[in-house]
Amino acid sequence: MGAISKITDAILFIFFLIVAVIAPLLDGQVILPTNLYPEFLIDLKKWYIDEVDDYLVAEKPHFFVGIIWIELLFQWPLALLSLYGILTSKPWIRTTCLIFGASFFTSMGALLAELKGAGKASDKMLMIYSPCMGFGILAILRGLIPLSSKIDSAARKKTV
Repeated sequence: MGAISKITDAILFIFFLIVAVIAPLLDGQVILPTNLYPEFLIDLKKWYIDEVDDYLVAEKPHFFVGIIWIELLFQWPLALLSLYGILTSKPWIRTTCLIFGASFFTSMGALLAELKGAGKASDKMLMIYSPCMGFGILAILRGLIPLSSKIDSAARKKTV
């Protein structure tokens, strides 16, 4: 069970690191004034829109703006906490993973429904957004299933 735990935590660590970087630097440009960002980040967002043909980032529909607010105010801090929890083997990592995963999975469900239903999504968009649903599921499972008996036994000793 230890190898599965390490692999799962490694995958989630990389995912949380990506969220920790992309959320404020790129996704934040959807809702925050662009004068807060250096020119190279603005150019990176423009390149992404052109390369992937991401109409959600380009058009900024209201539901998408709401999801980005949830990402920045709720999911991003949880991703940072989860990074810390994985690095330091904190027993509460299961809780942060579960909360993040449930919120992220819900957001991705709305986004994927829009992408499939609107019929405007490019293949590149689907290739970027679809795997994210899997990361949400993995985070939920990490929160529900105890993967390390060492961490769980330490948590039980603290509560006794």
